[in-house]
Amino acid sequence: MTRPVGDAPTDDTRQLLTYLSGGLTDESIARELGVSERTVARRIARLQEVLGAQTRFQLGVQASRRGWL
Repeated sequence: MTRPVGDAPTDDTRQLLTYLSGGLTDESIARELGVSERTVARRIARLQEVLGAQTRFQLGVQASRRGWL
């Protein structure tokens, strides 16, 4: 399910962004969310694509600008 960029993030996305901003590793995030590291990496890559971010830092900036953090 693809959501428009302007939409508010899902609770799962918001939690993922919170963990990223807290400096957790993909392994730690996966453990917290109960998914595989590969799933975490795919979700992060998709968020970067949707928000137009090339790096995880840029992802955090874009998410913050949208009020997602």
